[in-house]
Amino acid sequence: MTTAIVGCGLIGRRRAEIAAAHPATDVAVVIDTSEVSARALAAETDSAWSVDWRSALESEIDVVVVATPNAYLAEIGIAALNAGKHVLIEKPMGRNLAEATALADAAERAGRLLKTGFNHRYHPALARARERFSSGDFGTLINVRARYGHGGRPGYENEWRGDPALAGGGELTDQGVHLLDLIRWFAGDPISAYCMRQSAVWPIAPLEDNAFALLGYSGGAIASFHSSWTQWKNLFSFEIFGTRGALVVEGLGKSYGIERLIEMERNVAGGPPAMAEFQFDGPDDSWQLEWQQFVDAIANGTPYDGTPSDGVAVMRVLDALYRSSLDGVPIALS
Repeated sequence: MTTAIVGCGLIGRRRAEIAAAHPATDVAVVIDTSEVSARALAAETDSAWSVDWRSALESEIDVVVVATPNAYLAEIGIAALNAGKHVLIEKPMGRNLAEATALADAAERAGRLLKTGFNHRYHPALARARERFSSGDFGTLINVRARYGHGGRPGYENEWRGDPALAGGGELTDQGVHLLDLIRWFAGDPISAYCMRQSAVWPIAPLEDNAFALLGYSGGAIASFHSSWTQWKNLFSFEIFGTRGALVVEGLGKSYGIERLIEMERNVAGGPPAMAEFQFDGPDDSWQLEWQQFVDAIANGTPYDGTPSDGVAVMRVLDALYRSSLDGVPIALS
């Protein structure tokens, strides 16, 4: 499958390297508004380069990967789908719910696959936690508690993530969508959403550097999460509590610490639970696993994660959280 990479930043480079190394895909062209960036990645992947993404739509390209600032995801993704290409766009699925819905509609009309890049689902601790919780051994879901953040960096306000027109949202949109997708993976769709936001340290207002959210579910479960650009030491923590026990995922590797899964079996007589810990200290293969699943889905019609419905559902909750933070009240979700 011939592939075009639109966006030659950190994530675009990672996607290009993985596609170039995969036996079933090759990178035909890399595209960026910066000629320097495009030329450099083209040299690394032995591909052509361009500064015009529309050129990829006029060529014999099978797959377009869109790894641009959020403002361009919908425009490029929809154009690629209309041109008959399969599309993988980085999270989030556009800047807002309207853009996400437009992308999903375009994919349906075109009869092509559209995937949102939710690579966290492919981390081994999270994948095992999902499998273990789905087994029923940990009982009925009570609540989910998640935290994700890093310390930001000086000059954020001068980058595209600090520009409301380009980013659409702040840290809630940036890392918060990963937590929303993971929470939905375990708990399903919420019926209510409440959020408070801060612009506490970095001068990016009206965007947020911290977001605190509560999600309510029809069965009585509650999920809470905090996404932060003032988490001075990088942190990832995802906890799932059931009536019979709990699953705790800590770390994502590298600066987030060794990826670990802790399984807890509740002691019904009281006292500490029985615990087992599993460490996953190998390289981060989530990007390769995600690409493989997408390639298989294109070639064989097999199921894949990050479908249009997944992406739209996350953006629907994200939209409710932003409205809640502005209105100061919980937002009902049908």
